[in-house]
Amino acid sequence: MSTSNPSGSLTALLSLLAAGACLGASTTLARVAGDLGLAPLPFLAWSIVGAAAMLMALAWRRGALPPVTRRTAVYFAIAAFVTVAGSNLIFFSAVPQVGVGFVSLTITLPPLLTYLGALAFGLERFQPMRAAGVAAALAGAGVLAFEKLAAPDAAVGWVLLSLLGPVLLAIGNLYRTMRWPPGLRPSELAPGMMVAAAVMLLLAGLLPGFTLRLPEAWVAPLGLIVVQAAIFTAQFLLLFVLQRTGGPVLLSLLGAVGAIVAVPAAILLLGEAPPGGLALGAGLIAAGIALVSLGGRRASA
Repeated sequence: MSTSNPSGSLTALLSLLAAGACLGASTTLARVAGDLGLAPLPFLAWSIVGAAAMLMALAWRRGALPPVTRRTAVYFAIAAFVTVAGSNLIFFSAVPQVGVGFVSLTITLPPLLTYLGALAFGLERFQPMRAAGVAAALAGAGVLAFEKLAAPDAAVGWVLLSLLGPVLLAIGNLYRTMRWPPGLRPSELAPGMMVAAAVMLLLAGLLPGFTLRLPEAWVAPLGLIVVQAAIFTAQFLLLFVLQRTGGPVLLSLLGAVGAIVAVPAAILLLGEAPPGGLALGAGLIAAGIALVSLGGRRASA
């Protein structure tokens, strides 16, 4: 699904930039949470609970509560796992082990998988400029991942686990487009997906060896959860707008935009060392975003 008019293209581009900024901020806050003694699961679970409550309140106020049918229930469950619960739990858990910078850059990997899948399922027609953009963004992420794995102190297991997250995101990009329930708006789908994700994460907290408890000094962690919940609310509302107006391939560049926000924040605010190959990798990623966006506009002209 791709944009078919100039206003739709502008909406898609603005949604991409805003949602990507939210994603970058979210990844950065995962590191802050660790510094406050807040474990990944409770931080993610309670943030998603808060975001689900905010989205449901907005939907109720607009008279657009998500309809619960067999089809929408399946849609919400699958979309919630691949887009929110599973992928974010991987990323939030990996941040303390491999750093904000690297995790942010792994989230730039979905474009190739999404693009290939979109071509295979007929959601996209081959367009050389968009293909070149996807290849450039992937090459940039590959440079950064190679440098991380080559480091003498690399946490190889966590590096490899981090790479599973983008696979889930790519699956989600395709699934949400292909199975979009007819007649429903982004404002109806986002709260349903977030409620399903909240239920999954709360149930995960009941498993042996897991907990949803906050640290004893809970005031600062609770404040961080409220901020993260607000970021998630904006991010996932924008995600469905972008899904509708830009299609799965443009959507898959969210991680690249997020990396542009999170990597400088990790270096300048959190004191992380710059990832190896940052200049080359970030340059290729930025070029990829430009090519995919421009290619989409030319295809719809």
